[in-house]
Amino acid sequence: MKIAFVGKGGSGKTTLAALVARHLVATGRPLLAVDADINQHLAAALGATAEQAAGLPPLGEGLPRIKEYLRGGNPRISSATAMVKTTPPGVGSRLLRVIEENPVWTAHVREVGGVRLAVTGAFTEQDLGVACYHSKVGAVELILNHLVDLPGEYVVVDMTAGADSFASGLFTRFDRTFLVCEPTLRSVGVYRQYAAYARDYDVALSVIGNKVEDDADLAFLREHVGADLLGHLSRSAYVRRAERGTVGPLDELEPANRAVLDRLVDQVDATVQDWAAFTRHAHEFHRRNAAAWANERAGTDLTAQIDPDFVMGPAAIRSVAPTPV
Repeated sequence: MKIAFVGKGGSGKTTLAALVARHLVATGRPLLAVDADINQHLAAALGATAEQAAGLPPLGEGLPRIKEYLRGGNPRISSATAMVKTTPPGVGSRLLRVIEENPVWTAHVREVGGVRLAVTGAFTEQDLGVACYHSKVGAVELILNHLVDLPGEYVVVDMTAGADSFASGLFTRFDRTFLVCEPTLRSVGVYRQYAAYARDYDVALSVIGNKVEDDADLAFLREHVGADLLGHLSRSAYVRRAERGTVGPLDELEPANRAVLDRLVDQVDATVQDWAAFTRHAHEFHRRNAAAWANERAGTDLTAQIDPDFVMGPAAIRSVAPTPV
C-alpha cells in the first residue's frame, strides 16, 4: 500500500511519516520509506545524524541507471534516454517489489533507524536558477509507476509541502494520502486546496490533526475539515525531544498519540487498491507531459510508450523482464 504524507510546511508531516514508518516496522510489516520533499528531513526524523543523512545515495543521481533497469526489454521504449518521469511500464519492463534484491534498492536504499529509506537528494546550490525540483522527484515518480506493492506491504512517502505535488501526476500514485493539518487557517487552506484537486481523481484523502492543544483546537479542525478528519495528535514531549535530535524508543510515545498511528494503519489496510485506476492515471499524465514538453524534448511522440493492454498490478509481474542476478 502506497501512502503519501502531505501538508503545509511545518505542519509535522515529516514527523508523522517517520512515526508511521517506525510503527509499521515495529509491528513486522515490510516497508520502504521515501523522502520526496524538497527539504530532506526524513532521515533525521528517523534518527540519522547530519553526517549520516548527507551520506545517503540520492535517487536523482542514479536516474540514468534507474531508467535503464526499469526499461528492461520493453519494445515500446527505444532507450533509457527516451524515458521521462511519467513513462509507464509495459510488457518487457521490470517491475519493483517492496522487499527484493534489485540494483535500484542496492544502490539507493539504506537502513536508518530500522527503516529502509531512499531519498531524492537535496536541492543544492548548483541547482539554483538552473534546475527544477521536479527533475529530482522524477526518479520517485518512475519508481512508483513500476512498483507493485501487495496488501500488507507498505511504501511511505514524505511529499513536498503544500499542493506542489499537483504539478505532476505524482499525487495519483498512492492508495491513501494523509494530509497533516494544524488548527490554523493557513493549514486548513492547504487542506481545502489539496482536497479540491484530489476530488477530480478520486484520491483517497484523510486528515490527521497535529499540534492539538485543547478542545477548541479540535473543534476548529472538525468545523473546517469535517468527515475527512481521521484523528489528531496532541502536543508531544516525545516529538519535541525527537526534533532536538533524541529519537527514543517508539513505546515512549504518548499512548493517545500511539493509538492514532494504529488508526491510521487501519485506514490504510481498509483501502482497496485500484490498479486499473492507477494505470489509467499513469497513462493520462504521460499523455499530458508528452504534449506539454516531453515530445518536443525527445523529438518523437512519447505516447507510443503506452501499452494499452498492460494493467499495472500483481498479475503484471508475469509479463515483465526478469531481475538480473
